[in-house]
Amino acid sequence: MLEHTPPQLIQASEADESVVVRRTTFALLFVITMAASLWLAVLALAPGGFGILASAVLVLFAVTLPWMVAGFWNAVIGFLIMRSAADPVAAVFPAAARVRGDEPVTASTAILLCIRNELPKRIIRNLEPMLAGLDVSGYAPGFHLYVLSDTDNTEVAAAEEAHFSELELRWRDRVAITYRRRAVNTGYKAGNIRDFCERWGGRHELAVTLDADSFMTADAILRLVRIMQADPRLGILQGLVIGLPSTGLFARIFQFGMRLGMRSYTIGSAWWQADCGPYWGHNAVLRLAPFIAHCELPVLSGPDARTRHILSHDQIEAALMRAAGYHVRVVPQEDLGWEENPPTLLEFMRRDLRWCQGNMQYWRFLFLPRLSPVSRYQLVLAILMFIGSPAWIGLLVLATIALVTCDSPASLIRADAGSALLVWVLIMWFSPKIASAIDLLLRPDLRRAFGGAARFIVNFAIETVYSILLCPVLWISHTIFLVGLLFRREIGWIGQVRDGHAVPFGLALASLWPQTLIGCAALALVGATQPAALPYVAVLAGGPALAVPFAMMTAWSSLGRLAMRIGIGRLPEETATPKALLSLSLPAIQSVVRPVVPGSV
Repeated sequence: MLEHTPPQLIQASEADESVVVRRTTFALLFVITMAASLWLAVLALAPGGFGILASAVLVLFAVTLPWMVAGFWNAVIGFLIMRSAADPVAAVFPAAARVRGDEPVTASTAILLCIRNELPKRIIRNLEPMLAGLDVSGYAPGFHLYVLSDTDNTEVAAAEEAHFSELELRWRDRVAITYRRRAVNTGYKAGNIRDFCERWGGRHELAVTLDADSFMTADAILRLVRIMQADPRLGILQGLVIGLPSTGLFARIFQFGMRLGMRSYTIGSAWWQADCGPYWGHNAVLRLAPFIAHCELPVLSGPDARTRHILSHDQIEAALMRAAGYHVRVVPQEDLGWEENPPTLLEFMRRDLRWCQGNMQYWRFLFLPRLSPVSRYQLVLAILMFIGSPAWIGLLVLATIALVTCDSPASLIRADAGSALLVWVLIMWFSPKIASAIDLLLRPDLRRAFGGAARFIVNFAIETVYSILLCPVLWISHTIFLVGLLFRREIGWIGQVRDGHAVPFGLALASLWPQTLIGCAALALVGATQPAALPYVAVLAGGPALAVPFAMMTAWSSLGRLAMRIGIGRLPEETATPKALLSLSLPAIQSVVRPVVPGSV
């Protein structure tokens, strides 16, 4: 798959001295922090000796560590750059900063919108401002929108045909539009894009990838295309994706936390990953010739002789692009694209399990020839992101058993080292959000954008509690699903419910009874035997015990409306709305009239 790489493009910016120093520095910090954290865990567990139970706890803790340690150092590096650099984007991606924004756009660019069983009106709402912006820019003749449908619902397919035909007529002579529907979604989204590549890929130099819930402005697309034009070594250019303002309480708090976490994490990781950055599958630009030549995904064979297609295609494609000698970069800038997030806990879990299954397929690619060491690290970390979930739940189960069977917690764990370990884990866990929060509070303009310092601090506290409740619920969901994967229980690529809706008690209980049972059992057993240890166990067991009311209440429309009114989960787009977002008529923005930030149409 990699034999046809142009020799002049197989350069190793990995051999570039500054990049080598950065990656070596990160690797040393990572290894030292892993070792120090395990040493602290050994000190904490010393009173009980290292029998089977303590050894199992140490092994499980080691499995949870890589994701937290990587997040911690990405956050620290990102914070230092945000505080010291006048332009953080220029500090991590100098070539992007050199693009002025007035360069001619000459590359023929396809815009690929991949959909499956989605409401056409909602998609067109997100497309038309982008099309209008391209038209106004004067560069519309160089762009062609392809709506690539994998819809298998006949009613939705009929609606797509009608609405996209109307869209094509409305924009005829301004922006070229092609609608295509496949009868069978072979290869899922990656197969959808591969079908485009085989049919039309040779007509275009670049392709912008969009998901059904993506929104990008014409200005953002033109900026990314200009960066791609300026550097022929770039194979994939990923824009930072942030959440659109939402009316639902679950999505509002999640998007607030994601906004904080992504800010420092992405800048920090971009500093050392450099030309081996991430690809998230949407709101990005691909260079089509190398993508077509080098990034076709194989069909996997399973133990039951069935073939399986790759669900989480993006990181594999990024690894293959980098192995072919092209660069993969991320632009950590917050106005390059938005997305909608699931409105309820149950919808979030459905999407999360699809990612879980996809990431578990990565182990087959770890030893592909010519992969960059950073690419292998990214694949391992993506696997550990979900393997860490059963490790966390294993720690909860073992801790509960140990506490129930011991005379006193002091016989299991040193109070001083145990408390220090808990604090350290929480710092690592929340470090990306903490780093962004400190930076934001030190910047008056950003404080105002998030609704003021007082509102921001309250929102930060709410989001922290929300995350402590949410994460263990997801960990149990992952654990059950991973066990099911061992018995060939899999999920496919299904449409998502994007509009807010209620979660009835019966549905919440049917979906979350394992979480409720595990959480309540752990709290009850520890409360009856070692009540002094309850606050520590509650960090892992509290969320699962409250999973059913948490799912129901965060889906209540009344709480969502209250959150909008008083500013819970407030995003900068709700304080001063970019002009481009006004055309979407989002309820979260329309609820209050606010000043407009100049921007693209």
